[in-house]
Amino acid sequence: MIITRIDPTLVQQSPITTAYDVFSATVVRSRLARSDKLDPRITEIVRLRCARTHDCRVCQSLREMTAREAGLDDELTDQIDRFEESDFPDSWKVALRLTDATILSPNLVDDALRVQARQHFTDVQITEILFDIMKWSWQKTLVALRVEAEIEGVKDVRFGADGHAIHA
Repeated sequence: MIITRIDPTLVQQSPITTAYDVFSATVVRSRLARSDKLDPRITEIVRLRCARTHDCRVCQSLREMTAREAGLDDELTDQIDRFEESDFPDSWKVALRLTDATILSPNLVDDALRVQARQHFTDVQITEILFDIMKWSWQKTLVALRVEAEIEGVKDVRFGADGHAIHA
């Protein structure tokens, strides 16, 4: 039995997709506008953890330039899947624990994880991480339907002041 995929244009042309694009750009613009923004390397490892958890081919193939410029290289990103055993700073591990719990089972965001998060991040930064997780979790829908774009190789990306991706 052959099961065909749904027509990707049904997702791409949906008013929900348009609303999501507005939300997504707002998350990025909010991050760029704040003075107490997260280390861009944390933002990127959270994005990549979401990509790997969701199996999003697009997100796995992109590398955010600001994080690269801050020193996040392939050797570091290769450790994301086994971050607990990595030599990542504690703040990175906490951000990834929060990412996993939020994606997989939000009830795992317990008092212990909240305490850990507040040891490393302000409430505004925790909120930023959570909104980033929501932003990158949209791909779950596209991956489940297997309508996300396919990209070969790794591509650099940067986010503009309007909150949209600029492919380098």
